[in-house]
Amino acid sequence: MTTPSERAARGKAVRKRVPRAAHGRWIPASLRPDPLSVLEREAVDRLPDLLPLRYGRMAVSPFAFLRGAASVMAADLSAQRHTGLTVQLCGDAHLLNFGVFASPERALLFDVNDFDETLPGPFEWDVKRLAASVAVAALQNGGTKAKAHRAALVSATAYREAMRSLAELGELAVWYEKVEAQDLIDAVRGSRRARVAAGLAHARRRTSLQALRKLTEETPEGGRRIVEDPPLLVRVGELDRTTLGKIFSDYRSSLAEERRLLLDRYRYVDAARKVVGVGSVGTRCFVLLLEGRDVGDPLMLQIKEAGKSVLEEYLQPSAYQHQGHRVVAGQRLMQAAGDIFLGWMTGPERRHFYWRQLRDMKGSAEVETMSASMLRDYAALCGRTLARAHARSGDRIAIAGYLGTSDVFDRAVAEFAMRYTAQNADDYAALTAAIAAGVIAAAPGV
Repeated sequence: MTTPSERAARGKAVRKRVPRAAHGRWIPASLRPDPLSVLEREAVDRLPDLLPLRYGRMAVSPFAFLRGAASVMAADLSAQRHTGLTVQLCGDAHLLNFGVFASPERALLFDVNDFDETLPGPFEWDVKRLAASVAVAALQNGGTKAKAHRAALVSATAYREAMRSLAELGELAVWYEKVEAQDLIDAVRGSRRARVAAGLAHARRRTSLQALRKLTEETPEGGRRIVEDPPLLVRVGELDRTTLGKIFSDYRSSLAEERRLLLDRYRYVDAARKVVGVGSVGTRCFVLLLEGRDVGDPLMLQIKEAGKSVLEEYLQPSAYQHQGHRVVAGQRLMQAAGDIFLGWMTGPERRHFYWRQLRDMKGSAEVETMSASMLRDYAALCGRTLARAHARSGDRIAIAGYLGTSDVFDRAVAEFAMRYTAQNADDYAALTAAIAAGVIAAAPGV
């Protein structure tokens, strides 16, 4: 067994192969894939009637484009040398894939909250995507290039400092580390605290009961059914409801025994197809309405299709043959606490899905309205949180050894973020031009 000092030395030795300053480089490869072709290839197996909505949402802004273009950035990152210091990657670690949710103990936590692309890979890929999203958001909010650079720098610095602190802790201490709601309030200063507190209060109200009031209506028989809002929410047909009922037992088997018993206390009521996110639009996603003790005791579950991670083309294939299992395993590994109804199953046409609660005090930040200083605070919190998630699976001591005590890595990542922001702007312009020319069909970004 290697000692902590040997692990730190191993990480430090990686600097010879991949100097920390090298992370600041971004020059598009001569054979860089056309970004629109990458997006089109990714969309081949998606629902064709929803693809115009996907492109419409991506065309709203450069930040929206970045959100939907994880596959494009994965291809770009793969063209660069990487450290080989492997962690469980989020795979899509932009600013809006962090948020609050309730732990099983009903505490409100802040964590990474999207794992569709999760896969083991080099730690810096997540750090660079986070920093790039920070820079894009800062510029979109009206900030100068200097302010955008500073915000991206803050996210990378927070990551490095958190990882070095985690390297000093024991294994259980790292595993139990978490970011609680109070940490969010403490992370901001002055009058902005009231805004954060209000956001947390709103998240606490986002439960299955709140979803019941918003997404359903009473039937003539006195029960509830999901209210349609095409194309965003469309109730499934009778045949689909029968199919969903048959696959329920498959999902049930992926849960722990005590949670199976809890699930058995609910009965199936209704289901609908739901459009979610930006990059996910076009994947098959459903919401299920279940009822417990009575009509006032709802449970709303989300069933989302899981395809191969966009990273898999450039990294080792997933250890899990079932893509839903891959997503669930990655989420359980990275998050400090998990959804008790998180599970997976195989659906019609042998498609892979994962299940989770639709609303369990979930909430995300309104990045588009943040001031420059608030965005920096939030970027730092996300950087710190990402380090904690990575430390659970990777060799945190080796990564800390590689990062070091200076800001060389931080400044390189911030430089990369600014250069990639320009690349993202070019790719976004290519999308909007293709839409204007009628090459790509796009619906209004609802």
